[in-house]
Amino acid sequence: MALGLGVDRGSPVPLYFQLSQQLEAAIERGALTPGSLLGNEIELAARLGLSRPTIRQAIQSLVDKGLLVRRRGVGTQVVHSQVKRPLELSSLYDDLAAAGQRPGTTVLVNDVVPAPAEAAAALGLGEGSEVHHVERLRLAHGEPIAYLCNYLPPGLLDLGTRQLEATGLYRLMRGAGITLHSARQSIGARAATAAEAERLGEDPGAPLLTMRRATYDDTGRAVEYGTHTYRPSRYSFEFQLLVRP
Repeated sequence: MALGLGVDRGSPVPLYFQLSQQLEAAIERGALTPGSLLGNEIELAARLGLSRPTIRQAIQSLVDKGLLVRRRGVGTQVVHSQVKRPLELSSLYDDLAAAGQRPGTTVLVNDVVPAPAEAAAALGLGEGSEVHHVERLRLAHGEPIAYLCNYLPPGLLDLGTRQLEATGLYRLMRGAGITLHSARQSIGARAATAAEAERLGEDPGAPLLTMRRATYDDTGRAVEYGTHTYRPSRYSFEFQLLVRP
């Protein structure tokens, strides 16, 4: 790796942290591309004049962030950078596409069902009213990052499985002439169930980010209610906070 890595031994910043920050910056700017292999710990330690525990701690910090992965028989490898999603009314598909993350979709459920109480309340329907129910696994570069469960009022638009696998739900809604105007959204976290862990490639009990959102059109009509789960190693929400005058 011709990355110009180096550490300042006179700095109060720990050596492992200096190295991990440089490696993270190289990943973020594309100097270390997804799939790149780092040299082994002995090689890096000799080249940088650092101890193996220091190298190991720097690498582990990036493994914990989801930027590196250790693969048996392969070595330490760069993975795709974390998706950072702004808190605005946009779809995950569009955010991934804008970030160059090659979005993909596997549709697991696409049918009409009696509305669960929470979905019925969000959509302004009577409990048990029919709703269109869609469950999808969203991928980036072929790797699962989110599990999406959505409910829509009946007859709002045609949702074929092939369409849902080809593009995002909000794109399909806009294409049907629906003007998305606002949403109510809550974000949380909880442990993954066994089924969620299997879908997302995590361990049972691993932390997951959660989001619930009800979306409204320009007439104030509720047009979609969704409950989503995300892998925090691959995904984060970004906030901009302003000081109240």
